[in-house]
Amino acid sequence: MTRPDPADEWGSTRRLLVTCIWITFVKNLCKDGSGLAFDDAGAPTAYFWVHLLLAVTSFLLGTAIGVIGLRGVRALRRGPANDTPDGTAPATPSSPSSSSSSSSAS
Repeated sequence: MTRPDPADEWGSTRRLLVTCIWITFVKNLCKDGSGLAFDDAGAPTAYFWVHLLLAVTSFLLGTAIGVIGLRGVRALRRGPANDTPDGTAPATPSSPSSSSSSSSAS
């Protein structure tokens, strides 16, 4: 069984849908006429601020997690990273040979 590709078209569609839902939610919250989001003087209520904070927090966390996931997928596709700036494989330290250890003992 193969794993689904995380960057498939459904992932993009899902992200777009969730973004549209949160934007629509905030728009509807701002246009609320039921008296929950705004009091009689037109000032925002605690209901408005709490729900706006929930929407913004969810959107920002989702964006941050999406960026982290996208960077992870790209890193997996690139393969192992090289530690040197010129792109060559890093040098491995050689282990001390048995001849050098015996000569230092004499």
